[in-house]
Amino acid sequence: MVVLRAGPVTVGGVTLDNHLLLAAGVLGTTGASLSRMLARGAGGVVTKSIGPLPKDGHAGPCVTLLDNGVLNAMGLPNPSREFTGELSALGNKPVIVSIFGANPGEFAEVAGWFKGMAAGVELNLSCPHAEGYGAAIGVDPDLVEKCTRAVSALGMPTWVKLTPNVTDITAIGKAAERGGASAIVAINTVKAMRISTGLRRPVLGNRYGGLSGEAIFPVAVRCVYELYEACKIPIIGCGGISTADNVIEMMMAGARAVEIGSAVQRDIGVFESIKNDLYAKKGVETEEIVGCAHG
Repeated sequence: MVVLRAGPVTVGGVTLDNHLLLAAGVLGTTGASLSRMLARGAGGVVTKSIGPLPKDGHAGPCVTLLDNGVLNAMGLPNPSREFTGELSALGNKPVIVSIFGANPGEFAEVAGWFKGMAAGVELNLSCPHAEGYGAAIGVDPDLVEKCTRAVSALGMPTWVKLTPNVTDITAIGKAAERGGASAIVAINTVKAMRISTGLRRPVLGNRYGGLSGEAIFPVAVRCVYELYEACKIPIIGCGGISTADNVIEMMMAGARAVEIGSAVQRDIGVFESIKNDLYAKKGVETEEIVGCAHG
């Protein structure tokens, strides 16, 4: 397997300690949990998604574990602006705040709360189970461009997380690029569901949810590959990554860094494990492998 040279990496206007980030929605609920993941080897962390108003989320059950993934429908529960207090102890650490809103104005409002407090923001335009938010906006290139522009105008590093639940993800990526995005994050969860044959009803309280984990890794690789050929801004790969070889494969598809989520649920030490396999003193530079599968 190809190994990388260790050291900081700058992606989308944010300098990370390494190529590995904690994905949004996993242990990103408090400053303490974010600090814990940084201490356990994450090169950067993305918080839970924060919106313009406090939100309780969907009624349970909200999560079910599958053999090769996780199905969830949390419904974007969050404390809204009160979350700013969780960042005070993190100092200048590479913390990206995931944000959501129903329109460009709400995105700009929430992003403004974190200006000067976080390294950047990640626009959640891709959650598949929150009515009026996330993918409800992220499937429309015009809205994606407007929401991205409203936030990028604040002068903050602006990452845009895309949904795979579209016919052409490159159209959405190009819209984010036109809106001034600093980077694209691909992908969020795949819309899915399971039914309990014993109960004769969907296993999730919301019926539909988002599938993450190893099952969606090939989908994420394909999306990153397509976006690399269509867009010029950096891409952060996300979806089913659990090994160092997965990281290399995602980078060969075109990613400059990766986010890891569901794998943390199975192994809290996954960042340390991947780092041990991913880096070596005589490893190659990032530029040598990013996008090398294209040709």
